[in-house]
Formats: sequence, structure tokens, C-alpha cells
Amino acid sequence: MGVAFLILGLVIWALLAIWPAYVAKKRGYSFILFLLASLVVSWLLMLIVAYIIPDKTITAKDKADDLQAEKALTREEPKKQ
Repeated sequence: MGVAFLILGLVIWALLAIWPAYVAKKRGYSFILFLLASLVVSWLLMLIVAYIIPDKTITAKDKADDLQAEKALTREEPKKQ
């Protein structure tokens, strides 16, 4: 019975390790590298890292559009008297 729980735990750990690897791939990083790191270190730690690291898929145009939208939102409207 103990071996069955060990195998089940390892399978669950391996499945959870796919989550940070998938997030990293969507952000422009290596799926394999994050999968291996998630298996060895901790899938939860690598998930946090995957969300913290900068997104490589964002282009300069996307950044400019975001900056322009932010400026438009923070622009003060003239006060009416």
C-alpha cells in the first residue's frame, strides 16, 4: 500500500510540474528547462518564478500601446465650473 501512495505522489508531482513549464513556454522560455527545474526543485516555486520573470513575447509595439493607454487613462479631465 505504501508503494502505491509513493507512485501516486510522484505521478501527481510530475503532472503539477507541467503547469509552470506551460506558463514559461507561453511567456517565451524553455518548456523543458522549466519542466526539469519543476521536477527537481519544486513545482510551486517554479510556478511563482514563471509568473515573475518578464514576458519575452511582448513586442516594442505592445509596450508602446500599453504606455499610450496608461497615459490616456491617467490624463486628468478639465474641471467644469
